[in-house]
Amino acid sequence: MNRSANNKARSWLRSIPRKLGWTGTSYIMMSSFIALIALIMYVWWPLVVEYIATYNPKIPFWYQFDLLLFGIFLVMSLLIMANADFKQDLPIVIIGFIGGLVIESWGTQTDLWTYYTNERPPLWIIPAWPIASLSIDRLYRFIRHLTRSYSDKVFTYLHWLIMPAFFGLLISYVWVTRDKSLTIAALLLSGLIILFPIDHRGTVLTFLAGSALGYYLELWGTTRLCWTYYTLDTPPVFAVFAHGMAAVAFWRVLILYENIRTRISTRIRAPTH
Repeated sequence: MNRSANNKARSWLRSIPRKLGWTGTSYIMMSSFIALIALIMYVWWPLVVEYIATYNPKIPFWYQFDLLLFGIFLVMSLLIMANADFKQDLPIVIIGFIGGLVIESWGTQTDLWTYYTNERPPLWIIPAWPIASLSIDRLYRFIRHLTRSYSDKVFTYLHWLIMPAFFGLLISYVWVTRDKSLTIAALLLSGLIILFPIDHRGTVLTFLAGSALGYYLELWGTTRLCWTYYTLDTPPVFAVFAHGMAAVAFWRVLILYENIRTRISTRIRAPTH
């Protein structure tokens, strides 16, 4: 009886990777994630020491344990490992790196938000963007699967309801920096993406997935004073939905890249006469 139970338990444990959609690339992805964190800790060791110094041995560990940070790390780790594919994920990572650098430069150079290290922007935060981009990609796929039976008209209506509302929120929040070239560029890009959607369903679901993850990232960062917005909200509503808009922008760049790659591949394979 015990042997049968043990066999069932082992069989169940062996099935977990398959149920979670883990592939050979998933383990490489997770190893790279951990290696990246280790590299950041090594390069910016003084920040690590400063964080460790906040621990008070007189207070029970569980009162000081950052459950929110642990939860974010766990969820994002599971997400990036789900159905990982190096060929598909590499462009997402690259776009996330570049896009994150641009967004952080905009926000910190215009003082919309500041980091506790006063760097503009801090390079140690940039690697978080591609990890978040991969997580959002997995969330998007999951939500798209759940809503596959919904009519396209539903998402057309939602697009013209949600996206213009966000644009109004964007204008009101960044209005204090309306004279800055980076802000003008951000407004123009956001406006063009909203006015000329190529896929209403994809736009809405990507926006929602990015906003959902963005809420917890912003909640952690602002309540721990890692970064602070000029309004001092923890977090501002704008910041949460801005993650959704950023995710949509990255997604559009990814689609552009895939279209260009397809055209180039088609021309190369086309027979010459």
